[in-house]
Amino acid sequence: MTDFTRDFTMTIQGGQALARASIDIVNPSTGAVFAAAPDAGPDELDAAVASARGAFPDWAATGIDERRAVLKAVAAIIQANQDDLARLLVQEQGKPLADARAEVGGAAYWANATADLEMPGDTVDGPFGQVVTRYAPLGVCGGIVPWNFPVVLAMFKIAPALLTGNVMILKPSPFTPLTTLKIGELLRGVVPDGVLNVVSGGDALGPLMTAHPGIDKISFTGSTATGKRVMAGAAASLKRITLELGGNDAAIVLPDVDIAAITPTLFWSAFRNAGQICIATKRIYIHDAIYDELAASLAEYAARVVVGDGLQPGVQMGPIQNRPQFERVKDLIADARTSGLRFLTGGTEDPAAKGYFLPITLIDNPPEAARVVQEEAFGPVLPLLRYREVAEAVARANASSYGLGGTVWGRDLDAAQAVADRLETGSVTINGATSPSPLAPFAGHKQSGIGAEGGRDGLLAYTNPKTITIARDQPRSPG
Repeated sequence: MTDFTRDFTMTIQGGQALARASIDIVNPSTGAVFAAAPDAGPDELDAAVASARGAFPDWAATGIDERRAVLKAVAAIIQANQDDLARLLVQEQGKPLADARAEVGGAAYWANATADLEMPGDTVDGPFGQVVTRYAPLGVCGGIVPWNFPVVLAMFKIAPALLTGNVMILKPSPFTPLTTLKIGELLRGVVPDGVLNVVSGGDALGPLMTAHPGIDKISFTGSTATGKRVMAGAAASLKRITLELGGNDAAIVLPDVDIAAITPTLFWSAFRNAGQICIATKRIYIHDAIYDELAASLAEYAARVVVGDGLQPGVQMGPIQNRPQFERVKDLIADARTSGLRFLTGGTEDPAAKGYFLPITLIDNPPEAARVVQEEAFGPVLPLLRYREVAEAVARANASSYGLGGTVWGRDLDAAQAVADRLETGSVTINGATSPSPLAPFAGHKQSGIGAEGGRDGLLAYTNPKTITIARDQPRSPG
């Protein structure tokens, strides 16, 4: 087994890069610092931009088949190091080892599947001649990645950017930079020098990237509040942006479900990764006829889930990833308690617990105006809500500034499809948890984002359309 817990360096121009300062990295299962990462500033970012700008012309001119081959090689390297990368990911992110292995494997799959996508292009006969539309790369793309899924969400950005002929500067979250830095090291000599630069740093680095005149596009995944600041920072140079932001995804459970059958899947649609997923179920609307039975089934299931350090055998759920988020979720639970809401499970922190652990918390039919309903918890907290009419449930689900995803649960698929059609979200899944695909667009509505990742739309987000008209002979004007 390789020791992936030491000597973390950035990757600039295909080689090792250091910074004058460093940031401490905390294991959220213990609350203790276990490693350090470079803390890049303006000088290191300038070096990365210069490296990327120098690499762009040759990479853009590289044939599509060669770019596909590089992405396939990237996937193979990540897959070959899956176990070591996953163990490191558990230590910095907190998720169980099986989930970490799935995330690393998912990144390899995303690279492979994106490499197989066809680049769009059209040729039509227009009134004045043949019109050819091609899609040109933008140039230097900046990818800013969050801490909840640092590996696979990085690949959401790397793969389409490189396939379309762009070069990239990738910045992982300061809470979870280590696995991404190691992947950058592993890809030296696999990806041409300067095509993929990986830089780590604190909260100041993201705004530096957004404002940098040498970066042509920012792809950001994170909170809606930060996304608005990214958008404002990009406006000065009219950078292209893709924003995948927050969500308050609703599940609507129809009265014909098989309660025992859906309970595990419905539970994990909300609580996988300790609820720290943008498209996790964050509120469940349950028909009044089955509310009590399903609520009891979910509470009973929750009581059997093993929470702990993700490297320990049998653990199914890890901690909150970082202290600021831990405190935010604690505050949300405290507000629910102060408001007199009823807890079916959880609601009380274990003062003896090490690390950022909170109990699985189910809240019984809170008012629609409650903070726990209106806000995105991004933690192991879930409100269960009664409804009597499907139209009422749809209206309540849609009464949100978010529009990322949602789920519908029912045996009558036509009825479930009819509900899905009415939800004002970018993604809807029937009888399962939502999971983005590299073969289809993943996009937020309302304040859940701008642009798309995945599929043809995801490729186009890294390009500018370029139209070339081959004119027919035109009659000469008299005189």
